[in-house]
Amino acid sequence: MANKALATRQKMRLRIEPSQQIGKPRNPIAALAKARSAGAHAKPLSSERQQAKRALKQVKLVPDDD
Repeated sequence: MANKALATRQKMRLRIEPSQQIGKPRNPIAALAKARSAGAHAKPLSSERQQAKRALKQVKLVPDDD
């Protein structure tokens, strides 16, 4: 029995809506750089200095008279 789903002139194609089309990336170098990006970086020295300053302000400098 013949295949009634496809006529002889029709070819099987996947239809993709315009919203699903994959086009040329805007910046292919950026995509490559993002794929090989490293993990988290070390904290900057300025943030460590600021944290130390805040810790000094919280410490009592005058001893208690017990």
